[in-house]
Amino acid sequence: MEEEAAMEDRGNLAGVQHIILVLSGKGGVGKSTISTELALTLRHAGKKVGILDVDLCGPSIPRMLHVQDQDVHQCDSGWVPVFVGQDKSIALMSIGFLLEKPDDAVIWRGPKKNALIKQFVSDVTWGELDFLIVDTPPGTSDEHISTVESLRPYKPLGAILVTTPQGVSVGDVRRELTFCKKTGLRILGIVENMSGFVCPHCSDACPWTPSSARAWKKAEISSRSFPRAWLSLH
Repeated sequence: MEEEAAMEDRGNLAGVQHIILVLSGKGGVGKSTISTELALTLRHAGKKVGILDVDLCGPSIPRMLHVQDQDVHQCDSGWVPVFVGQDKSIALMSIGFLLEKPDDAVIWRGPKKNALIKQFVSDVTWGELDFLIVDTPPGTSDEHISTVESLRPYKPLGAILVTTPQGVSVGDVRRELTFCKKTGLRILGIVENMSGFVCPHCSDACPWTPSSARAWKKAEISSRSFPRAWLSLH
């Protein structure tokens, strides 16, 4: 009886086993790309995956998964997410499905954004999922606090931070580490994205910043209070 009551309390997230947030203090580092590739990798491993896109002003994941023309439907339990692929093993919810035109700008104040995030958390019928990936906007302000607080009762597994090798990006990620520490969000790993490119002529991997150390090593300076285990997940 207690287990059934606990499942009812979880509402539409009752069938979700693990929740992972993808964060970065800086925009343009590839959070949406990492969220999408993480979901595709988990699907390839045989997992059922959902993506919750709370980047309200820049919802790009529907386009990445080629479902930008799909519509969200209502059911008795709330919104039905858009399912990706023939096997429907990835469920996606994004404000991009709610806009009349794909180029419409979301010009909202904080309270309206926070209300939609809470509605996304409570009113989307995810069904049975092994992982729910939450793609967030850059920064550490209203939307992030609302997302973490809304998901806290469901005990999210933790956060993956995304950076690029440049010093400005690493500095912003240090701020995100502080945000995770203050909100009690566990760090699962740091991804250094866009660290280089593969030459189309000779296929050599060329780093953008040859003289800099890996970004996750730089960020370690600001993460002394976290367990060392997360550094192995870079």
